[in-house]
Amino acid sequence: MLRLPDDRDSNAETLRTFLDRQPGNGAAASVIMALADCTASIAERLALGSLPGDPGAVVGTNESGDRQKALDVAAHLHVVEGLRSAGVRLLLSEEAEDVLTLNPEGSLDVAIDPIDGSGSIGTGAPLGTLFSILPASEEGFLRTGRNVIAAGYVSFGHSVDLGFSLGDGLHLAVFDRTAGEYRMWLENHRVPEKARTLAFNASNMRHWPSGIRRFSEDVLAGSEGPLGENFNMRWLAAAVGEFHRILLQGGLFFYPGDRRPGFESGRLRLIYEAVPIAFLIEQGGGQATDGIRPILDRMPGSLHENVPLIFGSSENVGLIATYLAEPS
Repeated sequence: MLRLPDDRDSNAETLRTFLDRQPGNGAAASVIMALADCTASIAERLALGSLPGDPGAVVGTNESGDRQKALDVAAHLHVVEGLRSAGVRLLLSEEAEDVLTLNPEGSLDVAIDPIDGSGSIGTGAPLGTLFSILPASEEGFLRTGRNVIAAGYVSFGHSVDLGFSLGDGLHLAVFDRTAGEYRMWLENHRVPEKARTLAFNASNMRHWPSGIRRFSEDVLAGSEGPLGENFNMRWLAAAVGEFHRILLQGGLFFYPGDRRPGFESGRLRLIYEAVPIAFLIEQGGGQATDGIRPILDRMPGSLHENVPLIFGSSENVGLIATYLAEPS
């Protein structure tokens, strides 16, 4: 392995040790550890690319009609077994139309997107996993995000990064390939309050509501426009990749609803994509909204419901909110 001049052997605390010493969170911590083990295996397969076979081969369609790829299905099945062994009661996955019962007597329910950004499978672009954990309830998953007790994500990039919270702050770990386990990196991390890096798909601008469109036009006008400053743009087409960068460097992501058929309510899923992002970014001092209210306050009407999503640094989200509040 290449070593940089200032590199040192890592003796950072392992994720397992960190979770073992969290008081009062044993069941949720065990679920996070089970998912960490699952994603370590997924990362190993991703690192092999197409050498053993094509991870991007289309093998079916999911509930929304999106094409399912080999990695989507394999990751889903792998996670099912990992969470079954961890004692999880119910599982809601993007790759299954119905809720799965894993352990009828379990005390926790999990909502998960096993592979976020799967349109980029096989290209080397960032992919990810998003999940949230709720106490078992007769309501199942049709509850607001305020009921979530823990959440996390994994970003599969040049490093494999795990961010999580048990409701007591935002923590990040990195997968140590030499040791075969995650090690803690940042504890009680705070999202920068403001940054000039934005993530949005400008090709859709003509379809957007007027407030979002005006904001985007002012951003693109740079220092000569009404905002008086220049912005940088990033668009990875994977919410987890954008999310991980924004947690570390600050900025803003938005994917609004628009006039195109099927996109009126945005494209991201409320329960297993937007809610974990919102829970985690609030734990780090940022914000996540649907343009009107905090994501965690929304009551889902269906299991695979779409939602417009805006998240990022607190000041950035506050700025776009002023545009959305203006009359058309």
